[in-house]
Amino acid sequence: MTLKSFRRTLMCLAPALLLSACSTSNFSLSKPETLFGLLEPYKVDVVQGNVVTQEIMAQIQPGLGRMQVREILGTPLLEDPFHADRWDYVFTIRRQGVADQQRRVSIFFKRDMVDRFDTQPLPSEREFVASIDKPVKGKDVANLTPEQIAALPVPPKVEVVKTVPQGAVRDYPPLEAGRR
Repeated sequence: MTLKSFRRTLMCLAPALLLSACSTSNFSLSKPETLFGLLEPYKVDVVQGNVVTQEIMAQIQPGLGRMQVREILGTPLLEDPFHADRWDYVFTIRRQGVADQQRRVSIFFKRDMVDRFDTQPLPSEREFVASIDKPVKGKDVANLTPEQIAALPVPPKVEVVKTVPQGAVRDYPPLEAGRR
């Protein structure tokens, strides 16, 4: 094998070897990678779909029209052209430090009226807000005693000084001179 053919073979195999190494990494979306166990990379919050809670779903009753459902729940995330009598509302949220959530609500229509709906158990609005709230690392400032609150430093008062605009006062002629 000549040096030239060896280089060609190496140039063809190098990308394949590099790409195959990507599939062997232990990358997992549920467990964040860390740098020496100290630094955790930032992950973008991903929120998709319509939030549907128990209070919102209680408004959906058989006999409602499509427009009424759209006003209550919003535009469905999935509207299948092969199943025109079914709307799917899917909600997914992925946030760093909080468990992933996914909910699905399916509304079935008959003659453009709600016939039935299928859903998983939905949270109340309070439960939903509590489930997406990120845990705060460090001290819990909401449970301070009155003595601890009194011991907090008071920020200094800043005096507001009104300044007069500086510069020449200009008087411009009217744009349409001569009209009276």
